[in-house]
Amino acid sequence: ALDTLHHSEQEQIMGVASYVSPSSPPPFAAQFAEVTVDTETGAVKVDKLVMAVDSGVIVNPLTASGQIEGGMTQALGYAVCEEMVYDEKGRARERNFGGYHIFRADEMPKLETIFVETFEPSHPFGVKAVAEIPMDGVAPAVGNAILDAVGVNTDENPVTPEKVWKGLRSVYNNADQRSKK
Repeated sequence: ALDTLHHSEQEQIMGVASYVSPSSPPPFAAQFAEVTVDTETGAVKVDKLVMAVDSGVIVNPLTASGQIEGGMTQALGYAVCEEMVYDEKGRARERNFGGYHIFRADEMPKLETIFVETFEPSHPFGVKAVAEIPMDGVAPAVGNAILDAVGVNTDENPVTPEKVWKGLRSVYNNADQRSKK
């Protein structure tokens, strides 16, 4: 038994499951991003994030908007800068979090939350959850804003300057090829 515990070729065992209660419907949201892209370096600056959320009746608007903005902040890191790099054995390459960028308050874009209030009949107060929904739309919204701004389709997170720069080179090369025909 100990041999299997300390075996050099051990692999992680994982399981994934989820359950959604039919009497607790999810909230719905639309996410929008405004970005500035430096076409020389590929650096992306997210200038503004807007999320319109249908989360039923909003009991406490200040707390609910705080949840939404906190989730957008966390998702923004995932979208543009936070990345854990692992070696072939699944070990983190970084020994500490020194190189792991998390947004500071002065780096944050303008955040705006728009509540679209509806009454959810399955709950006595007409509410829906608001905590998880902000995580879903930020990365796709940022990616779509980059595509709209410079024609680069970013399909991998985080959207690093290197990835955008390579995409820009590809866009420019394709444009050069078309102009020569």
